[in-house]
This record gives sequence, C-alpha cells and structure tokens, in this order.
Amino acid sequence: MSHSKSGCHSCLEGKGFAIPFTMAFQPIVDLHERRISTYEALVRGPEGQPAMSVLSQVTADNRYAFDQACRVKAIELAASLGLDRRLSINFLPNAVYDPKACIRATLAAAERVNFPLDLITFEITEDERITDTPHLLGIIKEYRRHGFRVALDDFGAGYAGLNVLAEMIVDVVKLDIALVRNIDHDQRRRTIALGMIKVCQELGVDVVAEGVERTQELKVLRDAGVRYVQGFLFSRPAVNSLALDSSINFSP
Repeated sequence: MSHSKSGCHSCLEGKGFAIPFTMAFQPIVDLHERRISTYEALVRGPEGQPAMSVLSQVTADNRYAFDQACRVKAIELAASLGLDRRLSINFLPNAVYDPKACIRATLAAAERVNFPLDLITFEITEDERITDTPHLLGIIKEYRRHGFRVALDDFGAGYAGLNVLAEMIVDVVKLDIALVRNIDHDQRRRTIALGMIKVCQELGVDVVAEGVERTQELKVLRDAGVRYVQGFLFSRPAVNSLALDSSINFSP
C-alpha cells in the first residue's frame, strides 16, 4: 500500500491500538521521454521498516481507517516534497463502503496542500479477492469522475486476470513481477506476458512493467513496446524522499 514530512509518520488510534507509518516513493520511468513519469507511494514503518511490519497490523476493524490514512499521507508527503509528477496510491477496494463518502478525505487533503487531482492515480490492489464487482465498478466510475486515473496492480497474478480487465475500464495495467522476472529466458512467461501486453495496447491501456531488475528483461519489454517500467534496475523506493531524473540511468 502505498506517506508526511512533519514528523515523518502517521498514527492510527482507536480501540486501544496505534499503527505508526510513513511512506517511500518508487519511480515509474518513461522510457520514451527518459524521465520519471510517476512516483508510487509505498507504506513503510516510521523508521523505514519493511511494509509488512505495518500491514501485518491491519485488521478488519482498522482496514478502512488505514486505507484512508494512507491516501492522506501520500498526498500530504508528496506535496511537502514538491512532487510535480503523477502520484500513484494503492487502495483496498473492500475497505471502500461508499465511493462518494470514502473519497472525501482524499479530496480534502488534495485541496489543503494544493495537489492537482488529475495527477493522482489509484491502484487497485489484490490483497483481498474482489467479491463485489458492481461495487468496484462504482468506485472506478466515481474516481474517474473526479479526474483520477485508475490502475490495475499485479496484472497476471492472483485475482487480476483478463476477465477483470474485460469488465473494468482502467487507464493503466501493471504487469506483475512474477511474469517480468526472467522474461528474457523463460519462454512460457514471455509468451504470456507479451500476449497481455498486446491486449492492453489494443485496448488503449498503458502498461507498466513491475519488478524490472536486469537489462535483459528490460530489452524484451522495450522490444514489446512497453513504455513504462518500474524496478530496482532504475531505483529502489526512497523513504520520505523522491529520486531525481538525474539519478536514473535510462539506458542501462
């Protein structure tokens, strides 16, 4: 899941618990323009601990509050760091009970720090199975109405398959790391990934390849027409800070 500069952490309290956290930002690189196009906000512990140190404390009782706090934190921290690109925020579909009500804190935070709504992308995560497709379609419709873009995360893994893409109008598909890993010498993965990339291209959906770590993987993806990539080959997530274009090797 996908954040504040003052204090560098946020804390959810209630029912006798507290969850401190902050955010790291990982760039998504535009290979055509040779610049960072997007920063994905990723949850971290208050001292930069791994995401699981926080996510393991999320329960059914605090999931909604946590989802809301992450959105606000991502926007506030991004604004405080001077982010002028697209910001990508993960959200839990099953934590959204009413799209119009649940977006209010996001809208208020963006207005408070003067962050443009049309620079925000919400990534649908699959930490949980999507049990109510009409409900998710309602969420996507409401988010797009406000000018947000919507991305489908981990495409090709878990519950995010072609049937989901057929039912939902999304702007971006993030190709799962399991398909990207070793795509240069794993024929089965390459065939599946290239097929998914072609489908997205024909639907006019942007593709982001996640987890790119090797130049050989990048070459296969680039040859397939993938424009946007994310992974350690370019940059690791930076806690409470933003990587600069000048720190990225766009031709590794």
